[in-house]
Amino acid sequence: MAEIATRDCPFAGEVEVDESFFGAARVRGKRGRGAGRKTRVFGILERGGRVHTQIVRNCSKSTLHAIIQGKVDLSASIHSDGWKGYNGLVEAGFAKHHRIRHQDDQFAQDGVHINGIESFWSFSKRRLVRFNGVPPASFPLFLKECEFRFNHRHDDLYRLMLTSSRRNPLAT
Repeated sequence: MAEIATRDCPFAGEVEVDESFFGAARVRGKRGRGAGRKTRVFGILERGGRVHTQIVRNCSKSTLHAIIQGKVDLSASIHSDGWKGYNGLVEAGFAKHHRIRHQDDQFAQDGVHINGIESFWSFSKRRLVRFNGVPPASFPLFLKECEFRFNHRHDDLYRLMLTSSRRNPLAT
């Protein structure tokens, strides 16, 4: 799965970026960015297809910019929300940066939206709820499985895994 996931980098064209928090619905009354023990995840989605996720320690500008610069082509048009961590992407060399302002009840305007990555977050959270809690040590594997399933949602997963395991058999 790892070989299949990394084969099509970097992301190009119209790219959506967003961060999300995974964990219990409420942790002692805290919600949103201030939520205590939630796991922070950053995602990049290329419109029309692939997604990449990464667990991050924080959602600071330096952290997000490092990931974006490593995974996204400079010619890409980046779409994000109004989070201050995305400031300076054009100065970093990217062609365009469009923002959607959720705080102003703005969710789509003239083709500027992050509905694709929001859809992935919804898909992942619905999928992980089935397991009634995921141990923190296993969460990265479950997240990458969600990413793999989303990226290959139109493919026959059985055939894909069979072909991959024939090409790269497990050592005995």
